[in-house]
Amino acid sequence: MKRGKKDRTGAAAAFRRAGILGAAVLGACALAGGCKGAEEAAKDSIRIGISLYRGDDTFINNIRQELEKCAKAYEQDTGIKVHLDIEEAKGNQYTQNNQVERFIALDCDVLCINPVDRTAASAVIDKAMAGNVPVVFFNRQPVEEDMNRWDELYYVAVSAKESAVLQGQIVVDSYREEPSLLDADGDGVISYALLEGESSHQDSLIRTEWSIQTLKDAGVPIERITGGIANWERSQASALMEQWLVQYPDMIELVICNNDDMALGAIDAMERAGVSGIQVVGIDGTTPGLQAVESGRMMGTVSSDKEAYAQAIFTIAADKALGRNVAEDIALEDGKYYNCPQKIVKYIKNSYKNE
Repeated sequence: MKRGKKDRTGAAAAFRRAGILGAAVLGACALAGGCKGAEEAAKDSIRIGISLYRGDDTFINNIRQELEKCAKAYEQDTGIKVHLDIEEAKGNQYTQNNQVERFIALDCDVLCINPVDRTAASAVIDKAMAGNVPVVFFNRQPVEEDMNRWDELYYVAVSAKESAVLQGQIVVDSYREEPSLLDADGDGVISYALLEGESSHQDSLIRTEWSIQTLKDAGVPIERITGGIANWERSQASALMEQWLVQYPDMIELVICNNDDMALGAIDAMERAGVSGIQVVGIDGTTPGLQAVESGRMMGTVSSDKEAYAQAIFTIAADKALGRNVAEDIALEDGKYYNCPQKIVKYIKNSYKNE
């Protein structure tokens, strides 16, 4: 499904216009002797309930930090106070459902939900619909049937296919520039291991499929040695890589990872074992991931614009909280989807390249 493209000017303009709009509507209503929408339009504060599937996920934590920056910037721009109620579900859908109930009881104007289980979003939607509270889902996309249940549901993310294709392109470009970097034993084939996220997460499935397909389409000779599920976690990836280094000594030349945390876990295991020469690629462009690329410990990653990502979530949430038309401030695909831009970041021949 196609989703939205970036609208840099609209989101920023929303911050400036929100306060002006409230004053204008209030003045018009006063002249007319009052109107039903005046109280909502003239709000001087908004409350946003945010539930994260886990707080120790590096990418999600980056988005949280950017959301907090967005709220501060919005307050400074508009004078409207923003209350962010942020909770961590710790990987438990039942906990997240209770958090949603609490947000609604606290009269949150809008919910921003990073679902624990994308297939169980119906429970969140049921509660939100009953309380008439709009929902901005992000990072984990509810199934299409759930997204189509209500016109007050939105989804913000990056294109998993684009992430995977760009990740594959890092390997393709590096192989074409210097084949020996990836084909260390010179046998004409790149032997790789694959570290995947959750088995049920749509991004994990798509990233796995299209990163490998991109290599095949480009004619890069590859052979899978092994692979495993590390659930996006650095520690789990490190444990798997440690096993593989013992089971497949001197065989793995490339580790393809669905995210940066798992890529860093693989690197941790390699460094503990004193193994060098294995190239590693990730996805997300987290702060530690970018640092690993810059230092040459990681060959490359795909970096999403986390500022734009968080701003899209916040702009939709703020607009819904103030009763504004979201479409005036941000370009959405099918009226509810927004995809954030991404770019390749790679380390080649002692140079840090941000494309």
